[in-house]
Formats: sequence, C-alpha cells, structure tokens
Amino acid sequence: MQVEFGGVTPEVRNRDEFKSLVREITMHIAAANPSPRYLTREAVPADVLDKERGIYRAQMESSGKPANIIDKIIEGKLGAFYQQVVLLEQESVIRETKPKVKDVVAEANKALGASVTIKRFARLKVGESVA
Repeated sequence: MQVEFGGVTPEVRNRDEFKSLVREITMHIAAANPSPRYLTREAVPADVLDKERGIYRAQMESSGKPANIIDKIIEGKLGAFYQQVVLLEQESVIRETKPKVKDVVAEANKALGASVTIKRFARLKVGESVA
C-alpha cells in the first residue's frame, strides 16, 4: 500500500490529526470492497466511462422509456459507478457514519488548518498483476 499526500509541511507531518488521517485512508484503501481504482472522477479514463455507458444503455433499451429519461438514468448509474471505483467518492469503511473519503480529508484539513490532499495511491494485492 502506498499513499502520497500533498501539502504536507513538517509541522503538519508531526501532528496526530495528520497521522490519524494517513492511518484512516490507508486502512480504507486496504479494506474497501470494491477496491478504489481511481483517485478522482476526472481520473477515470474515457474508454472506461464509454464502456459503462454502453452497458447501462443496453440494459435500458427494452424499457420503452424516452431517450432523455434513459440518459438521466445512465448518468445516475454512473454516479453509483463513481462511488464504487473512485477513492474520494467512496464512503469510509472505517467510520460508522460513512462519510465520503473526500469529506474525511476536508475534516482533517479543518482540524489541521492546512490543505492536505491525496495525490495518488497504489494498492497491490498478492496474486494480482500490475497493469
């Protein structure tokens, strides 16, 4: 597991709030099912989104709904897709209240009085190949 944070000064690095954030984010990445594959919505490749849209459209073709309604349904399903594969959109599996990971980071920034970000992450699992 590797997580890279940005905006971390020496003062921030030594604070308990930052250490707690690091621990929580790494635990979330390790425990989340499905595992996050992308950091942000913008990081999801266009071909992956096109494939998902195609799947959703195929599911809706025989519904008899108008095209504009189908498009709205597809966008809603994409929102659910983002919640599954985008780290910052996932609900925390560590906290009982289930805030999104981006809200956990925002809360830590408020406590730290800083602007810490997650720059990137890598999660490797024994038996998985690296793409």
